[in-house]
Amino acid sequence: QVQLVESGGGLVQAGGSLRLSCAASGRTFSSYTMGWFRQAPGKEREIVACISRSGGGTYYVDSVKGRFTISRDNAKNTVYLQMNNLKPEDTAVYYCNAVDTMWTRMPIGSWGQGTQVNVSS
Repeated sequence: QVQLVESGGGLVQAGGSLRLSCAASGRTFSSYTMGWFRQAPGKEREIVACISRSGGGTYYVDSVKGRFTISRDNAKNTVYLQMNNLKPEDTAVYYCNAVDTMWTRMPIGSWGQGTQVNVSS
């Protein structure tokens, strides 16, 4: 099972940008489709984006399309989430996890601590 550590969150003004990183342990990282999830206060965790094993396919939830970009570097065992034009509604704790497929996007690994993203008005 891949161990994941998220980083890169912080406080940013609306319209600003952040780049989140997810560092994974284990040499089987490239075998997994990976996803970014977020959980806002009082809301359930939702999928934000996912990326296929080799990085050739991506998925984005409608609310972040055109603003967020997911990428991965298998040589570095790292998944990234570039977040541009951030909005207050993007405020949440962001998590990464392996997912079953790009289409069902169900998390299959253990959750890490996540990284907090706060977007002020």
